[in-house]
Amino acid sequence: MRHAIAAAAAVLTVGPVMAENRIDTIRPDAPALSAYGDHVVGVRKYELTNPGQIDIVNTTAENAPTYDRPLTVEVWYPAAESVEAGGTYEGVNLRAASVQVALEGQAVRDAAPASAGSFPLIVISHGYPGNRFLMAHLGENLASKGYVTVSIDHTDSTYADQNAFGSTLLNRPLDQDFVVETFADFSAISPELAAIIDGDTVGVIGYSMGGYGALIYGGAGVTQASTEYAWGTPNGLLTRHLAGSDTHAKMPNDKVKAIISIAPWGKNTGFWDADGLAGFSKPLMLMAGSVDDVSVYSDLRSIFTETKGTKRHLLTFENANHNAGAPMPSPAEGYQMVEGMDFAPFEHYADAVWDNTRMNNIAQHFATAFMDMHLKSDDSKAAYLDLIENAAEGVTALDDAGKQTGAHTYWEGFPARTAAGLKFETLDAGN
Repeated sequence: MRHAIAAAAAVLTVGPVMAENRIDTIRPDAPALSAYGDHVVGVRKYELTNPGQIDIVNTTAENAPTYDRPLTVEVWYPAAESVEAGGTYEGVNLRAASVQVALEGQAVRDAAPASAGSFPLIVISHGYPGNRFLMAHLGENLASKGYVTVSIDHTDSTYADQNAFGSTLLNRPLDQDFVVETFADFSAISPELAAIIDGDTVGVIGYSMGGYGALIYGGAGVTQASTEYAWGTPNGLLTRHLAGSDTHAKMPNDKVKAIISIAPWGKNTGFWDADGLAGFSKPLMLMAGSVDDVSVYSDLRSIFTETKGTKRHLLTFENANHNAGAPMPSPAEGYQMVEGMDFAPFEHYADAVWDNTRMNNIAQHFATAFMDMHLKSDDSKAAYLDLIENAAEGVTALDDAGKQTGAHTYWEGFPARTAAGLKFETLDAGN
């Protein structure tokens, strides 16, 4: 591996200790595919504009004005071999928008892209509220393995500009598709970056409301009832995503080959029924906590069982809540109460049972296996998804040389005793 993963070390000092908010830590007990790959990672910020979009914030009963919708994105990519890994993300909004923090990672700001290669595109979509750094650990990690990853600041849905919820309901899949299409031909904005993007081979990763958008984007049309909620998108405008409608039939994009939806919100409030979910058509991986009380685990399981139009997987973190897998570890500043909030920002990132870095490593492992299979046609990763359902029932059986025997059933890529608390289920299309 070209670069080592940096780790915070305890030192003796006579002055104050400045905490490092690392997003790139790989624990010694992490599963095999969570390790960073061979590419040094570059990162760039772009300001995009999607013209002629409905301005939900200023929509009234009589009028639905349009505007040029701004979207800020963070882009991670394989960098030139001469680049030395390591960098800092400055001025990142905490869950409390009034607080900004610095994050430490592997990516190098504005580094030259790799001189050659064609790397699949992965779009990353945060929760409500959130921002483009919430899953920065995945953006960096997957870029090091030969992907161009693009994480979106969804307008009206970030810590800094949280606004009418109806905007999020309408715009999530539209934002995702706009970014996919923009980066499919990025030559007008950055010819050197465009030269290494395989824009016809795309994956999408969404968390919570990002997962909601990803399900719609993959073909799961919403119910009629959800288009009429008084607290939802006004004027029936959400019918654009209505199951069976002509407008929603145009939504799934052939460029998108696989979707990971982490704790997707919506089934718990009636946005899908079995018919709508049956329209989902992309290879799917779901991740969830078994005590999720935001998206509600029983409803997440219904999404798993009712997306019958595709082969899908469900990774469950036992006793984890809504923050399972997706959010980066809480910045140190999040441990303190912030004026204007009735909870410490820490709660927005953390889980009461699971360590965030541990969950991030597991998510990195499974995202790598799933995306490699579907975006790179790497069949060698199939073994990492062909698992017994309950990890606790796995048996570690090795011979004297340390090789697996026929009795070995422990999860592929997990060192002995390290898959505790996890379940992995698979259903084929039609089942």
